[in-house]
Amino acid sequence: MAAEEQTLQGYIKHHLTNGQVALTDDPTNSFMVLNVDTLAWSIGLGLIFLWIFKSAANKATLGVPGKWQCLIEMVVEFVDQNVKDTFHGKSKLIAPLALTIFVWVFLMNLMDLIPVDFLPALAGQIGVATGAVESSHDVYMKVVPTTDLNLTAALAIGVFALIIFYSIRVKGMMGFIKELTLHPFSAKNPFVQALLIPVNFMMETITLLARPISLSLRLFGNLYAGELIFILIAAIGLFQLPLHFVWAVFHILVIVLQAFIFMMLTIVYLSLASTDH
Repeated sequence: MAAEEQTLQGYIKHHLTNGQVALTDDPTNSFMVLNVDTLAWSIGLGLIFLWIFKSAANKATLGVPGKWQCLIEMVVEFVDQNVKDTFHGKSKLIAPLALTIFVWVFLMNLMDLIPVDFLPALAGQIGVATGAVESSHDVYMKVVPTTDLNLTAALAIGVFALIIFYSIRVKGMMGFIKELTLHPFSAKNPFVQALLIPVNFMMETITLLARPISLSLRLFGNLYAGELIFILIAAIGLFQLPLHFVWAVFHILVIVLQAFIFMMLTIVYLSLASTDH
């Protein structure tokens, strides 16, 4: 691996490889593998999110709020206003869900601003010091969870499950089936309508499945591309800091925007699922 690290291709490959633990002894079974770095950082950032908001709630005061309380209240009010403007159903889950998605995805995206060599190198040194590995190059760590398609797909699948749940809860099973089979094309003649059912079902199924796919790929693609640029900048070596700073300033917009888009699309999809046409 040391020889591979000396090349640009090897350097990039090393930074884009997840630290993995196989769940089976079969080396050909790539499905039964855990990306431990993705799990550790995403769960850790989720716990940080809970701690931040819990501590802010415990220290909240009715008097003059502090700067930290003001910031938390601004985030909560921002998300709450977007939910009120976009979600047209009735559910106490949507606003907390939207807040969790926005802040959690933002924190995971924010890891992209940390210099790409810092945390992996630190993990490598710890691994060598503890005797877990012989060389620091044997340690793989991706610190931006949203650059892992497995995580963005898992988030999107969770949203997709909620879409199905709300569709059936609001419209009933028959209403949900009718929505998939009687739209977008309809006819007054029952025979013609029966002929249109396969076409409607195919189009509505594609539309339904496109929602989680687009959610996961959009977030993954934008953050993966941004991380790749940071890696290429880091490969320059001595003069990387000025370029890293310039790209980081621009990338802040991407980090916030992608968290906002994921949140808003989730609200829109759940609003559509909660509307009984």
